[in-house]
Amino acid sequence: MNFEKLYIGGKWIPSDSGEWIDVENPATREIIGRVPRGNGVDVDKAVKAASLAFSDWANTSVEDRIVYMEKVLEYMLSQKQFLIDLETGELGAPVKWAERAHVNGPIGRLENFIRLIRKYEFVSELKHCKVIKEPIGVVGCLTPWNYPLGQVMQKIVPAILCGNTVVLKPSQIAPLSAGVLAKAFEYAGVPDGVFNLVTGRAGEVGNVLALHEKVDMISFTGSTNGGKEVGKLALEGVKKIALELGGKSANVILKGADYEKAVKTGLSSCFDNTGQTCAALTRMLVPRDELSKIEDMIIEHAKTFIVGDPKLVTTHIGPLASLKQYEKVKKYIEIGIEEGARLIVGEVPGAIETGYFVKPCVFSDVRNDMKIAQEEIFGPVICIIPFDTIEEAIEIANDTIYGLSGAVFGPQEDAKKVAMAMKTGSVYINDGKRDIDAPFGGYKQSGIGREGGTYGIEEFLEIKAVFDEENRIVAID
Repeated sequence: MNFEKLYIGGKWIPSDSGEWIDVENPATREIIGRVPRGNGVDVDKAVKAASLAFSDWANTSVEDRIVYMEKVLEYMLSQKQFLIDLETGELGAPVKWAERAHVNGPIGRLENFIRLIRKYEFVSELKHCKVIKEPIGVVGCLTPWNYPLGQVMQKIVPAILCGNTVVLKPSQIAPLSAGVLAKAFEYAGVPDGVFNLVTGRAGEVGNVLALHEKVDMISFTGSTNGGKEVGKLALEGVKKIALELGGKSANVILKGADYEKAVKTGLSSCFDNTGQTCAALTRMLVPRDELSKIEDMIIEHAKTFIVGDPKLVTTHIGPLASLKQYEKVKKYIEIGIEEGARLIVGEVPGAIETGYFVKPCVFSDVRNDMKIAQEEIFGPVICIIPFDTIEEAIEIANDTIYGLSGAVFGPQEDAKKVAMAMKTGSVYINDGKRDIDAPFGGYKQSGIGREGGTYGIEEFLEIKAVFDEENRIVAID
């Protein structure tokens, strides 16, 4: 499958730049493909195509939009194995995790949004008015590399089903699955300009998209610093913004908890996807007098995570996604040691031999004011922080600029008390079951807005209050 053109206005066209971005397999450091290095001219073409298509698409019935998206789904289902292999290659995701999290999960999101939009009420009645929810217009979607297809689906599917048109800029590190999705829109016969794909570097495409006068909304997922930059640019034109940003989530283990379950859940949360998950439980808060016991459990369970070739079904942890990410994580491990934390699992990575592999690391004796406890590392690194009282555990859990996710393990009433006091967008009590309809997003500097379920649909709608003359409303304050 060729990924060497942009998809704009229903056609595959070369980039204006004539330049390329190589896509590297992080497990082998081999170049496995390339995509166009899009520029401002390409963005302008894509936005104009999306703007031209908007009126007709907004006036297309929801039923007809669903028919198109069902064809997109049909194509994506036909490409499942190709996509699994692709994410194992461009991201270095272990094959079993690639299937579950990077292919089945995103396709499941697509199916679920179709289900939800069928019954979504775009008009509701108040005493004296109708409230109408309408598409916003042209939506610029900027997505990250850690869940290349998943984050795209969370944005473009509800946006398009709501009647918006989209320009997508995927990450330059893992852009290939977005090309498959563009093929799906072509296969489905979705009208020209409804979906547009422009690959490229963040500053050269993403910033131009955020500033473009014909873009009505920016939906961004990435680092908090990146979100701040894009948000400032978008607000120059007072565009609507949705930002899904970083996290430093706490896993609070209370006395009386099922320690085995708490430890296993915490390690999996952080080590899956090689720690490259914004909602990963990277801070493990444990009772001080149980610290030694829990450390022993962690050391034993950590041995079960196999680091290696992502193509092998026995591998749990693949490489980090890029050299930049490898160097960042390595530096944080060195900082943790310099700060006086005790490394009980793992080691400082040595010279790169094949790919960007880092063994999982767990630090103990961590204070919450250390860099490794406050800053998002985005690698398989966990910080164990001891506490003495439930009140102190709550204080530590909330003592961060982030508030994306969290977990609590312990006796039900105590666990509920802690969960309700945590300032975070999601919290799991005793490994509560996940829900595809639940909203996802964060408090504080973890973002603005929500994705997933009907909450994710409503991010892409404007709200209009219509006061009809027959209701005898003579003035509106």
